Amino acid sequence: MQRILYTYFRSSAAWRVRIALAFKGLEYTAVPVHLLRNGGEQHAEAYRELNPQEMIPALLEEGELISQSLAICEYLDECYPTPPLLPTTPVQRALVRSLALSIACDIHPINNLRVMQYLKGPLGHDQQAADVWSRHWMAVGFAALEARLAKLGSEQCCVGTTVTLADLCLVPQVANARRLNLDLAPYPHIVGIDAYLSALPAFAASHPSQQPDAE
Repeated sequence: MQRILYTYFRSSAAWRVRIALAFKGLEYTAVPVHLLRNGGEQHAEAYRELNPQEMIPALLEEGELISQSLAICEYLDECYPTPPLLPTTPVQRALVRSLALSIACDIHPINNLRVMQYLKGPLGHDQQAADVWSRHWMAVGFAALEARLAKLGSEQCCVGTTVTLADLCLVPQVANARRLNLDLAPYPHIVGIDAYLSALPAFAASHPSQQPDAE
């Protein structure tokens, strides 16, 4: 089976998908799309024709292209259900999706490359101001997430002791927070879960430093 992942080593969204693929033991060919080189290779005509959103990741499997990281992860979970990324009961599945979406839709998007480039380009802010923006919105999102994880009693994984879709979102976002020097002391549940997950083989193998396009 032909399976191609269009990826970038530092992309949080692509990292989620790499974890899912590794967790399920699925082989794939990585095609790096450098988000900064030559104005961003995701804007090149060839890639834009493949994915009009001009974003990564994108998964090409048997001629079918799937974009958006969570859609890709759920596709993989439906096609290759073992080991699962979602619990069996509707309530628990909704909980996992809620936690995943709180990271992927509420925290990550307003700190991603497109937003930073707009802040520093048309809006004229410097790097320091952009970093302050990022840390502020990450802190807002992390505070709410920490409260939810504390209420759940989460220690190893976001929900219970089994890796789920929420965990695939958490680890890359914590890495982003560290890269931007966000103080993580107020978020002990987030830090503890990240430490546990990062030592698991699927997470370690998917780390940006282990990717062929790592710089």
